[in-house]
Amino acid sequence: MFVLAHLSDPHLSGWSVGNPVALLGKRITGYLSWQLKRSKIHRAEVLDQLVSDLKAAAPDHIAVTGDLTNISLPQEFAAAAAWLEKLGNPEDVSVIPGNHDAYVALPFDQSIGLWRGNMAGLVPGEPASLGAAEQPVNSADDFPYVRQRGPVALVGVSTAVPTMPFCAAGEIGTPQLARLAVCLEQLGKAGLFRVLMIHHPPYIDHGGRRKSLRDHAALRRVIQEKGVELVLHGHTHVAGLGKVVTPAGEAPVLGVPSASALKYGHKDAAAYHLYRIGRKADSWQLEVSVRGWDRQSAGFIEAGLMSLTISPQPS
Repeated sequence: MFVLAHLSDPHLSGWSVGNPVALLGKRITGYLSWQLKRSKIHRAEVLDQLVSDLKAAAPDHIAVTGDLTNISLPQEFAAAAAWLEKLGNPEDVSVIPGNHDAYVALPFDQSIGLWRGNMAGLVPGEPASLGAAEQPVNSADDFPYVRQRGPVALVGVSTAVPTMPFCAAGEIGTPQLARLAVCLEQLGKAGLFRVLMIHHPPYIDHGGRRKSLRDHAALRRVIQEKGVELVLHGHTHVAGLGKVVTPAGEAPVLGVPSASALKYGHKDAAAYHLYRIGRKADSWQLEVSVRGWDRQSAGFIEAGLMSLTISPQPS
């Protein structure tokens, strides 16, 4: 039994703006949003409790699906790198960027490049080299990356692209989709349980096109042709259970709320998922445990449990 933990959108607090000039452009809207509202919602004490609960669960691996930062200040990426180190060893924690991690365009080495250790994987498009030394992601052209952990293949996709103010859309892009198709096909032939890590869900979000994955239909076509066993996403700040069509039938799509949030409006309070993955006869068995923030106890409790059977990839 392989245990995978999934959290997303921690929106790390404790940051400040040293030079007001840095707020010119899109950052000013995010800064005002943080000062007026979001700083009251995304709480360091909630995230600290989540990490403590997560470490007590002792999963085999942790997946973090983006939005570690808020307005993509260089110091935010450095702080996020330090937080990832506290979460676990880089080989045990996989991360992908979200739209807030591409709030504005920054050099790779000053932004998500600081998280290289958590994005080291097999050479994109060449998962046939399973067992080979993992290589770090060094540019946006190196996504998706693939990490094999036991029977599981984690496939990290980036949807993080700079956008105009008041837009939170994402995009994979044609070149990355082509590499993803090769990865999924070869990993499927290897008989691995393929987990697609992506920030934006693979369909139009309730926020409309302004907040959604622009090439969601193209992604679903790749999945329908090549297959996947599980899709994990964040971005929406609500718990979500959906599905995508695969050659084997359907695969679950699971989203988690922000890892640091108090409940507000229609958004959910902080939660993370534990996925217990195993084989039974000719099928994959997936048990999903939801660990959610409980305001009364100021900690995380069992908030839900479900079991799913996932058909194997056709030969």
